[in-house]
Amino acid sequence: MKLLTYKTQDTEPRLGFIHNKQVIDMQDFGDISNFPLPNDMLELIDMGFEIIPEITEMIAETPENFFEEIAYEMNEVTILAPIEKPRKNIIGIGLNYTEHVAESARTLDTTGKLPTKPIIFSKPPTTITATNTEIIKNTKLTSQLDWECELAVIISKKGKYVPKSEALDYVFGYTVINDISARDCRREGQWIVSKGQDTFAPMGPVIVTKDEIENPHNLNLSLKVNGVEKQNSNTKFMLFNINDLIEDLSTVFTLEPGDIIATGTPAGVGAGRDPQEWMYDGDVVEATVEGIGTIVNTIKEI
Repeated sequence: MKLLTYKTQDTEPRLGFIHNKQVIDMQDFGDISNFPLPNDMLELIDMGFEIIPEITEMIAETPENFFEEIAYEMNEVTILAPIEKPRKNIIGIGLNYTEHVAESARTLDTTGKLPTKPIIFSKPPTTITATNTEIIKNTKLTSQLDWECELAVIISKKGKYVPKSEALDYVFGYTVINDISARDCRREGQWIVSKGQDTFAPMGPVIVTKDEIENPHNLNLSLKVNGVEKQNSNTKFMLFNINDLIEDLSTVFTLEPGDIIATGTPAGVGAGRDPQEWMYDGDVVEATVEGIGTIVNTIKEI
């Protein structure tokens, strides 16, 4: 199932799903199905992944004409970030692709040695923005704005000390994140100023539930700036795969429903190029993950 948060000219943000290339309102679908359903992505996730097969079955059993009054064409809605206001910081994973480790060592203050454990950082909830919005480049803070296309994992249930063999049981679904980074804002090895500025986590356009992703460890991911490809790789090249990450993270702290894990970026970032490349006012950046979709954002300098 492809889930999204959307609004129209007449509504506040609402929860929906895509069916026959249309947006179907989730709460309204619950009403016509006599099965109460929420109007918020986090509330749906709180119901547990088990609700997804039930909704899918109801959709299959619903006559197509029943959808007409609760459906919107894609061009009638504004797609928002799937989780507009996460309850906690986004969990980021640094240096999780071998070639990115190498390129970072050439130009940033990293050693070039492959990490023996996941490198964890975080991005505040205020970094979240949607597709087709502006990424704010504060020129008082940075002149080195960079891109990072990533697969993001959405957690479905509370987990502590989760063994890697059971890790995918704790996944609700997947989305795309562009981990925007101000390379000149790192402070003595601290990443939060580089990674945590407002709008530095474009996310979306949808959450695809895990039942529709056959293998999250074999998904192509790519990124373009102004139509020119900068990144092109596959999640199979992660140093620490999703199972590893959930096991490690749940040892450090409790994972909870709605938590977001950005799993790291492959090679091809601006900082790793010769000469280095950065994003400027008016640049358009597109981040794509196979099976999920593309998020498009424009740089706005202030």
